[in-house]
Amino acid sequence: MSTPLDNPDQGGLATLDRELEELIREETIEPGDHERFSHYVKKDKILESAITGKPVRALCGKKWTPGRDPEKFPVCPTCKEIYESLQQ
Repeated sequence: MSTPLDNPDQGGLATLDRELEELIREETIEPGDHERFSHYVKKDKILESAITGKPVRALCGKKWTPGRDPEKFPVCPTCKEIYESLQQ
């Protein structure tokens, strides 16, 4: 009978490392205009991102890690349009 230590590439930490690397690849930050605009994101997602460092997805679909003062930038026109359509 073998143990996970006999075959380290068949599970355990090696599997967790591969799964983590795959998740990181899936969570790539998209390039684009997110540096020029403030985007609309659910407040709970902003808090989660602040705690975990995980990127957030705005209403317009942009994905990034928040880290700057949104008051210093104009609102993303696409986010604003989507938000206003949801309010009706």
